[in-house]
Amino acid sequence: MESFSLILAIVVVTALAFDFTNGFHDTANAMATTISTGALKPKVAVAMSAVLNLVGAFLSVEVANTISKGLVDESGIRPEVIFAALVGAILWNLLTWLVGLPSSSSHALMGGLIGATIASAGAGAVHGDVLVTKVLIPAIAAPIVAGIAAMLATRLSYRLAAQRAEGKAAEKGFRVGQIASAGLVSLAHGTNDAQKTMGIITLALVSGGAVAPDSDPPVWVILSAGLAIALGTYLGGWRIIRTMGKGLTDLQPQQGFAAQTSAATVILASSHLGFSLSTTHSVSGSVMGAGLGRKGGVVRWSTATRMFVAWGLTLPAAALVGAVAEWVTGFGDWGTALVAVFLIGSSAAIWVVSRREVIDHTNVNDVEGEAGEPAGIVTTAIAAVTPPPAGTVTDDLTATIPAPAEVAATPSATAL
Repeated sequence: MESFSLILAIVVVTALAFDFTNGFHDTANAMATTISTGALKPKVAVAMSAVLNLVGAFLSVEVANTISKGLVDESGIRPEVIFAALVGAILWNLLTWLVGLPSSSSHALMGGLIGATIASAGAGAVHGDVLVTKVLIPAIAAPIVAGIAAMLATRLSYRLAAQRAEGKAAEKGFRVGQIASAGLVSLAHGTNDAQKTMGIITLALVSGGAVAPDSDPPVWVILSAGLAIALGTYLGGWRIIRTMGKGLTDLQPQQGFAAQTSAATVILASSHLGFSLSTTHSVSGSVMGAGLGRKGGVVRWSTATRMFVAWGLTLPAAALVGAVAEWVTGFGDWGTALVAVFLIGSSAAIWVVSRREVIDHTNVNDVEGEAGEPAGIVTTAIAAVTPPPAGTVTDDLTATIPAPAEVAATPSATAL
């Protein structure tokens, strides 16, 4: 390592802080459905997810290379630009966590980096083709693909359960499968999201002259990013877990299994291709698809609409904050110090506000307000074209066989 300046050290620490917020912000992606269906206890679920996030961080560096080598022109990037980008991403993560909205940590990071880069070196320093093909298109396609897959998988699961009619045994089997699929999502999350922090740290190291251009992330970067996201995951983003597990729809074990398996498949495939995919978009899409896949299931579209709005605002909002932060750091060391103080103060204020209504593992499955929201147009339309199942299956997967004239064929009862 040739040099490691103070500003570079600040950038690395800030990047790991972002990775930490990414962990607790996105815990819901892996474990919300598992917790909401009771397949795992909340604390056990987040501990399992934390370990698998750490393991996943070591599986690939393709997404990290997309960020460090492809999204922006690294030759025109200063460490201060990376710092400003991280400020935008962290503040957006904290704000959306406060209101319990599952927005994309990935897009917050991309937006912050794009805004800070434009403010520093102009729009030409952003590689538009990479932005479109590896960020924007996957952002739109991922929730659609995952949602359709989850909806079809849910319908198939209910058909199989109705045919086999094993009741509690079937339910237990789906819960076991859901735990396995949740582990796969956690592994995929570590593979995809931890790499984004690896990429941003590597980009900072290149811009600061600490590593050679076009370098892969050093081992210490991979390890530190994996540990940071694992620690954040273990603390649990309970507010977003509540929204994802109970706020969008009411999930049963077979729905949770279908949603998580579909999301994990999409995330792992995108990681292999180097797409900087939003795991939040994928999992949210699969949860809604699973909700639509069960006959009579309801997706709470008021919650989904707020979530869609947050998705649309993530890139521009983080980009705006990143650009302003970069402009302030341009005044020199005191500007950088001012931005750092603003970040710390804003983060502390958000935490204080969050203490007014504490949501943790003891009340994460308690939902108020929207539980009785009626089915919307989309839910009603899909339910209308869903063929009736071979047998009626109750919530606990116990097959209900039409009563064979138990009441109608009791003349003694009629006589009485």
